[in-house]
Amino acid sequence: MELAYEETTTSQSITMKGGDGPLSYAKNSSLQKGVVDATKEMMIHAIADKLDMEKLCSEAFRIADFGCSTGPNTFFSMQNIIQAVEQKHRQTNPETALEFQLFFNDHSSNDFNTLFKSLPPSWPHFIAGVPGSFYGRLFPKSSIHIGHSANALQWLSKVPNQVVDCGSSAYNSGSIYCTGTESEVAKAFASQFENDMETFLNARAEELVNGGLIVILMGGIPDGISLSQTAIGKFYDLLGSCLVDLTNKGLIDEEKVKSFNLPLHFPTAKELKALIERNGRLCIESIDEMTGQVKRVPALPSTENYISLVRAGFEVLIKKHFGNEMVDEFFTYYGQKHLESSFVFGENAVDNTLISVILKRI
Repeated sequence: MELAYEETTTSQSITMKGGDGPLSYAKNSSLQKGVVDATKEMMIHAIADKLDMEKLCSEAFRIADFGCSTGPNTFFSMQNIIQAVEQKHRQTNPETALEFQLFFNDHSSNDFNTLFKSLPPSWPHFIAGVPGSFYGRLFPKSSIHIGHSANALQWLSKVPNQVVDCGSSAYNSGSIYCTGTESEVAKAFASQFENDMETFLNARAEELVNGGLIVILMGGIPDGISLSQTAIGKFYDLLGSCLVDLTNKGLIDEEKVKSFNLPLHFPTAKELKALIERNGRLCIESIDEMTGQVKRVPALPSTENYISLVRAGFEVLIKKHFGNEMVDEFFTYYGQKHLESSFVFGENAVDNTLISVILKRI
């Protein structure tokens, strides 16, 4: 997925690497596919249990994926939803077939061309791309029956201004992400996440039909654990150490590194639940927390494949901030340091959680 881009140090365009080459996100999104697979049965059961087809009867059943990115994962998610809706529809109205209209949302610089080239060839559905930030309205009122967002909402709309202000008590010195160990930095990121979620929930509450559902899947952390203690936190530490090393070698400007922060926030399930309840626009039908879904390095086929996965996810962000000329060198160096570093997949790293939420408009 991608965030709106402005020429500032705090608002960055986050797009997965496009195309269908060996370093593309389309070819290197197996971890994200694991999230889709791990939650398939949960989503099918939730739709069967929570969706009232009689109330949602219309000429076309409309589904939107918010933060679809590029590659096949969004199609797997959509197909899982369609399968569940069709099963439910056959129980209540077996004489007629539903028509589905599917909307794929991401920002305008997302590689929609590759996305639609990879469409399943036999899909009998009506398809549309919807460019724009999901931190705002995208559809007419009461027009969407089911919304879906996977692996997207942990990305903030921007880096909080104060964490790159060296005069602020929330200045994030010495790290490229919110480790969770500095209270003022953590408050700044949490506040930005709260504002973003409020905007997201308000927009979806307008767009969903009465009785419509939205499925949210996102990365989180266990209660009482800082992000720096988790496997993903260790990975971000390694990325940051590579930037520092290249700065010491004179290959990257030090000020560029100081102003670089990943616009990410991984909430606890408790934190996310409180935000949704405080917003009050959508009813929580279920909220669950799973561990072990963020696979560690040894579970991947090879180190080379892992580095390709990292590059597919972070190349555009690195290039945007530091420039094109150092991208190859950075990821080559990252690969070398990854091989030398055992702490990334050390046994002391805590697994991140996967938070799954089913919301209904009532």
